[in-house]
Amino acid sequence: MTKSHLPTPEEVRAAYREGEEAVVILFMKLAARIQELETRLNQDSHNSSKPPMSDGLKRQSKHRLRHKSGKKSGGQEGHQGHRLEPVAEPHHVVVHAVTRCRHCQAVLEGVKAETYEKRQVFDLPEKVELEVTEHRAEIKGCPQCGGVNRGEFPAGVKQETQYGPRVRAQMVYFNLYQYVPLKRTTEIMEDLYGQPVSEGAVVAAVMEVAQAVTPVVERVKEYLIRTEEAVHFDETGMHVGGLKWLHSASTALVTFFAIHAKRGQAAMEAIGILPKRMGWCIHDYWKAYLRYQQAKHGLCGAHLLRELISLVENDPQDWAQTLLNLLAEIRRTVEATKTLGEQALSPEQLTGFQTQYDQIVAEGLAANPAPQRTQDQHGKRGRIKQTPAKNLLDRLRDHPDKVLAFMYDFMVPFDNNQAERDIRMAKLKEKISGCFRSDSGSSAFCQVRSYISTAHKNGQPMLNAIYLALTGSPFTPAFLIADMAE
Repeated sequence: MTKSHLPTPEEVRAAYREGEEAVVILFMKLAARIQELETRLNQDSHNSSKPPMSDGLKRQSKHRLRHKSGKKSGGQEGHQGHRLEPVAEPHHVVVHAVTRCRHCQAVLEGVKAETYEKRQVFDLPEKVELEVTEHRAEIKGCPQCGGVNRGEFPAGVKQETQYGPRVRAQMVYFNLYQYVPLKRTTEIMEDLYGQPVSEGAVVAAVMEVAQAVTPVVERVKEYLIRTEEAVHFDETGMHVGGLKWLHSASTALVTFFAIHAKRGQAAMEAIGILPKRMGWCIHDYWKAYLRYQQAKHGLCGAHLLRELISLVENDPQDWAQTLLNLLAEIRRTVEATKTLGEQALSPEQLTGFQTQYDQIVAEGLAANPAPQRTQDQHGKRGRIKQTPAKNLLDRLRDHPDKVLAFMYDFMVPFDNNQAERDIRMAKLKEKISGCFRSDSGSSAFCQVRSYISTAHKNGQPMLNAIYLALTGSPFTPAFLIADMAE
C-alpha cells in the first residue's frame, strides 16, 4: 500500500492469508493514514503555519492564540482623539449670506454680520495637471577664438523630455509600496493627471530607486550583522521564472531582503548576515539556521504554540496541554517582571520553570517511544518515519536553551512575529501583482522594499523617502550613520 492510496482487495486478502499479525499491520497503517488526513483537514492558521487567509469561513477554535480583549470597538476612554483640524488661512472663502429674517421676513441684505459659523471642506482642485519646466542651456560662440560653448543642464535633466522626481516617486510608491500592478499604475497616473505613462517608465523609476538606495541597504546589512539587538530571520517561496526564495532579516527599525535560488545554507552564505553574526538570531526550526553555531539562537514560540495546539486538537496527549499552560505562565511571568523594571527572572523562578519543562518533555517522550521497524520494513534503508508528536518532543529535548531563550534573556522576544510581518508584505505583492518577470526585477524589489520598509519603521513619509532617493539623498536613519562611524 502506498502513502496516497487505499489497499486493493488483493492486498487485503493477502494480509488475511498471512495471518493475524499482517492484518494488524495493515490496520495500523490505515489508522495512521486516517489520522494524518484528519490532522491535515483540521489545520488552519491557529494550529499550523498556514496563513490566516486560508482559514476561509471556519468557526474559530477555542485554542485561538489571540483572544477578545473585552473592550468595545473604537477609541477607549481617556484616548486622545485625532480629527481633521481647521486651518487658519483657507485657500478659498465662500460666504453664505442671510437675506431675510426667518422669523418676520424682514430684509437683512444691508445688515452687517455679527459673526460667522465656519465649516471647512478639504478637497483637491478640480483638475490637477503636471507642471512642465523647460530647461534651456545657452549656446554661445566665443568672439575671441570662435569656440562653441554650451550651458550645463542640472544633473538630473538628461532627456529631451522626462518625468520629474515627484512623479516618478509616485509611480514607485503605487507599484512597490501599495503593490498596484504595472498596468494599473499607469492607469492611475493617467486618471490623476491626464498624462499617459508607459509601463517602461514605471520600471525605469523602480530601477533608479533600487540603484540609489544601495548604499543605505548595505548599511542596513552591516547593522544587522553587528547589532546587539535580536535579529529576526525568515524565508518564503517566490516565483521568478520558477521557485526561488525570498530571505529576510529585520528588527523593529530596519529590514533587509534578498532573493536566492536556494532556501538553506547556500543562500545564507551568499547573503552573508548569519555567517558573521554573533548575537541573538530569532527564527523557526529550520535546521539551516542552526548550522551557524557562533550565533545565539532563539526558536519562535508562536510556531511552537501552534504545533502544540495541533496535537491537543488532533492527537490528544496530556503533556501537550500541560506544556501549553507552562509556556503561557512563563510568558506572563516574564512580561510582568519586565513591567517592574527587572532585568531577569530570579534563580528560583528559572530553576522551577526549567524543571517543569524537563519533566513535561520526559513524560511526552515516555508516551511517544521511538518507532520500531515493522516486519515489512526490515532490510529497508533510511530513518523510520516518526509521528509529529515524536518529532516535536525530540526538538524540545535537544534544544531547551533555544526554546526557552526568552525566559533566560529578556533581549529575546517570545516569537518571530517581526520577521513574519515583514515578509508577509512580499507575499502580498505576489498575490496582488503576480510573480516577478526577471531576476533583475526581483533584485530591485528587494532593494527598494528593504529601503522603504526601513524608512517606514523610522516614521518617514513614504512618498518623501522615495523622492529623496530619486534626488540623490536617500533617507538614512541616524543610528546607521553612527554605527558605521564607530
